[in-house]
Amino acid sequence: MTTTSRVLSSLACLALLIGCGTESDRSIAGTLVADHTSNLSAWSEPLNLGPTINTSFNEQQAMLSKDGLTLYFASTRPGTPGSTLADIWVAQRACLDCPWESPVNLGAPVNTAVSEAAPALSRDEHWLFVLATNRPEGIGSGDIWVSYREDVHDDFAWQTPANLGSGVNTIGFEGGPSYFENDEGGGAQLYFNHNPAPVNTGGDIYVSTQAADGSWGDAVPVTELNSAASEQRPSISHDGRTIYFFSNRPGSSSDDIWVATRADVAGPWTAPTNLDAPINTAADERHPFIYSRGKTELLFFARNVATPPAVDLDLFVSTRSRQSNAP
Repeated sequence: MTTTSRVLSSLACLALLIGCGTESDRSIAGTLVADHTSNLSAWSEPLNLGPTINTSFNEQQAMLSKDGLTLYFASTRPGTPGSTLADIWVAQRACLDCPWESPVNLGAPVNTAVSEAAPALSRDEHWLFVLATNRPEGIGSGDIWVSYREDVHDDFAWQTPANLGSGVNTIGFEGGPSYFENDEGGGAQLYFNHNPAPVNTGGDIYVSTQAADGSWGDAVPVTELNSAASEQRPSISHDGRTIYFFSNRPGSSSDDIWVATRADVAGPWTAPTNLDAPINTAADERHPFIYSRGKTELLFFARNVATPPAVDLDLFVSTRSRQSNAP
């Protein structure tokens, strides 16, 4: 059996498990996440993740593990032998309040001599979705690939990635994956940015739904989120009711982070709004990632800390918390 066949077979099992929740389960889940954005404080002043994570190279596309102890991100710092492009790196910490340890290159078989970036985990953390550019066996200039691991506690046990196929990937450019496991029925979904041209700038946000056999269906544009400008790197919240992305649409100072919400996972998205200060500044802000832990939400993103036209992307994080309803 080929690697791709094994991945699709395992994905089929995952797809079947997703649909096993009862109507009661889904109703309870819907009640728990209703009115998600109410009683939330303002976003805090963003904090630079510091010199352990950030370098004079570009750090971007951060993603935090479910337990908050592992940070995946892309960096152009020297890493994979023979590669001068981006690789995926992993930083770990011993506790939620502990400092990050020095990042380690994720290595083969995920990283190669070409560029790998935009890591995204499935909810069960067995699956890692990545952007890889110009792989000889790819479909377009930038494709989304998926890797599997048995042990979710081993950040370096990833198997050889498989291409997600023509439902997601085209002869153009696909990147910025964000996985959403639909608790309210239907298959899992993958949100990502698509550009029919073979470049990683511009394009719109698309979504593909996973079929029962594990394959990914033909992606469709998320029209409420898209504009004549560029929309990239969507990040959807755990409950599927809030989505962040970056865009240079009118109302942006340069590249800014935008947000949209919806009443339920089957409903349309609201018109996106600019996050404004303190998240967005006159500099470029890109690659948001939303993470929830208890009553706290964290928004990771990349900001250009160099003077344009120079580019030096550093990773930042901002937090907000749910306020008590008690008088």
